[in-house]
Amino acid sequence: MMRTHRQRVFLAVAITLLAALLGVGAGYLLGGAITLHLAEGRLQQYAERILAVGDASSQESRLMLTALNSSPYPYCSDAEIAYFRKLIFQSEYMRDAGRMRAGKIDCSATMGRLTPPVAIPTPSFQQQDGIKAYSNLAPAGTPGPRGLGIQLGDSYVVFGGYIMKHLDSLPMHYTISVFGARDRQSRWMQGALSGASDAVLSQEGHFRLRRTLYATSCSPRFFHCVTAYMTTPEALQADHGQLKFNACLGGLTGGCFGFLFALLFRRSQSMERQLLRSIRQGDLQVVYQPIVEMTSRRIIGAEALCRWRNEHGLTVAPEVFIAIAEEGQFVNQITHLVVRRVLQEMGELMRLEPQLHVHVNVTAMDLCDDAFLPMLENQLQQAGVAASSLMIEVTESSTARSPKAKETIQALRQRGHSIQIDDFGTGYSSLSYLQDLAIDGIKIDKSFTLAIGTEAVTVGIIPLILAMAESLHLQVTVEGVETAQQAAYFVLPGAEKPFLGQGWLYGRPMPVQEFSRLLEEARLAANLPVDVT
Repeated sequence: MMRTHRQRVFLAVAITLLAALLGVGAGYLLGGAITLHLAEGRLQQYAERILAVGDASSQESRLMLTALNSSPYPYCSDAEIAYFRKLIFQSEYMRDAGRMRAGKIDCSATMGRLTPPVAIPTPSFQQQDGIKAYSNLAPAGTPGPRGLGIQLGDSYVVFGGYIMKHLDSLPMHYTISVFGARDRQSRWMQGALSGASDAVLSQEGHFRLRRTLYATSCSPRFFHCVTAYMTTPEALQADHGQLKFNACLGGLTGGCFGFLFALLFRRSQSMERQLLRSIRQGDLQVVYQPIVEMTSRRIIGAEALCRWRNEHGLTVAPEVFIAIAEEGQFVNQITHLVVRRVLQEMGELMRLEPQLHVHVNVTAMDLCDDAFLPMLENQLQQAGVAASSLMIEVTESSTARSPKAKETIQALRQRGHSIQIDDFGTGYSSLSYLQDLAIDGIKIDKSFTLAIGTEAVTVGIIPLILAMAESLHLQVTVEGVETAQQAAYFVLPGAEKPFLGQGWLYGRPMPVQEFSRLLEEARLAANLPVDVT
């Protein structure tokens, strides 16, 4: 009996010590996780601060180039140089401006007329609008640091080197990259070289690769992105006191695993409450990614995509908050919000251009919700938009879950909506399945598109999907088109219907104002009348 009691005491002490040790370790790990999470938020804010300055300076540079090219004075005359100096004096971000021809600078606001003209380096890249950018623009043999400059026509401007220096915030670092409108290859322009891939430098969001945290924010107006980054040791060292506090707290409280699970649960619940508040307040955004006819690259529509930034100012990935809404049984509220927002923002354009289709994603819960069809019909009537202008995208899994979903799809088609299977090839696809469902088109999942040009097994499935679609006379939309090689794969001579394409090659998801401008520019380029106000 005595031995049993001693064993119990020993076991209790051992468990207590083990719990304390685990608490210390888990507290340290938890503190590290919290520190890195907070660091991601700070990186996002830092990237957005630099992007705001970058956008403002880019806008000023283009206005100044317009003013330089509209100079009323003779080329490089004393009067024109004085005019340049006046513009520089009034500028917030520029430190020099002048004239250049045939790769040589003839005059500038800071150096006057150069005799002989001074050669300049080769431009780093050239944009579609004719603007050439230089990462080290400064005449050879002249004093002063080299800087970022751009040229349009015979005029050029050089940005002030102080623009970004006052934004330095160690241990955070940044790099500004510019991307070609066609090849999407990155060109470093300013800041520190991060060594990150184009996928990190060109895609908005947070990334944690190996021992480095990244946060990228891209300009909706210009072809540049800002990537803020720091290593995980730098992030942890910056808040080392917090790590010690969490370790001590974990050791004192013990029961660390229960605490961890409770914390994660509360965090999940908190995210759900934030999302519900954002839906009620209408804080979710809708952006539009162009859909084009791949043969002519003519814009024929757009997919409406939902975006959410939580109450802490952090962007939450769609797959994350949609999963939260599905688990909480309120994803239909997001669908209702998207439908209302699309008809509010795109209603006029859809009425003027009935051939333009806007794609809206619908979930399994919507298809099984008795209120979905009346809501959709009511919103269309209020907006005065035809049902044929609103295409419905459903996933394969959602259509296979219940007879109710198939009944709703049939009702949608009878009312004039076109139905497209989204992410086709990842679920229940088969010839008999599609014949039974009687849909209008399929959207090939981007995992197949990304495999083009590689040795992935999925490449061999694409011809089978296309043959299946052709046999059923279905419209094919290709998702995730990012390169010219991928696009060329689907431009097939003799195809019954031209394939439609969607991806970064044709345009990123953008606000309705940007999409309207893009559509207007495309029509102007084709010498077509413009009906968009």
